[in-house]
Amino acid sequence: MMKVANNDTIRKKKPNFYALYIKRSIDFIISLFLLLVLWPLFLILAIWIKADSSGPIFFRQERMGKNGQPFKIYKFRTMYINAPQLATASFENPEKYITKAGKLLRKSSLDELPQLINVFKGEMSIIGPRPLILKEKKVLSLRHENGAETILPGITGLAQVRGRDLVTDEQKAAYDGEYAANLTIVEDLKICFKTFFDVLGHRGIHEGKKK
Repeated sequence: MMKVANNDTIRKKKPNFYALYIKRSIDFIISLFLLLVLWPLFLILAIWIKADSSGPIFFRQERMGKNGQPFKIYKFRTMYINAPQLATASFENPEKYITKAGKLLRKSSLDELPQLINVFKGEMSIIGPRPLILKEKKVLSLRHENGAETILPGITGLAQVRGRDLVTDEQKAAYDGEYAANLTIVEDLKICFKTFFDVLGHRGIHEGKKK
């Protein structure tokens, strides 16, 4: 089990060689490679989304980035254009807002693929705390307390492989802080490996408010 540190401890902690020099280079190379290789899939999904419902192909939304700096996240649109601009975890009946194409995209996590653009631009990392919308004040505060805002947000992270939508906000923030305090290439490889099998098994996915 990794140790958890608070915000002040992480800010004072000197980044290791991997976090300081290697991680960003790996993110850049992997995101560029995948964007070049997956463009036919992007095209197919774009046509499907456009044919399925009216609205843009991509969903862009302001999210909180490293050290409290907002940025625009990219995702394939999975909801109708009249859906509230809120985290789906707060929806009473999320299924009424999700499109037919969106159901499969969300179940397979293919809707997250455009975030490779954010990774390429240096706004996100492959591995890191999931970027929150600005209205999620409670979780943002918990993240700050746990020091998770000191690193780039990611496409997948420790909280996602330890329960994803099935864990509480407090648990997610603790896991995110745990990762930020102990960022190593070994942990990143473990998270990548676990994410692969979680996506294949559709594990940890829950739409709407927890009962």
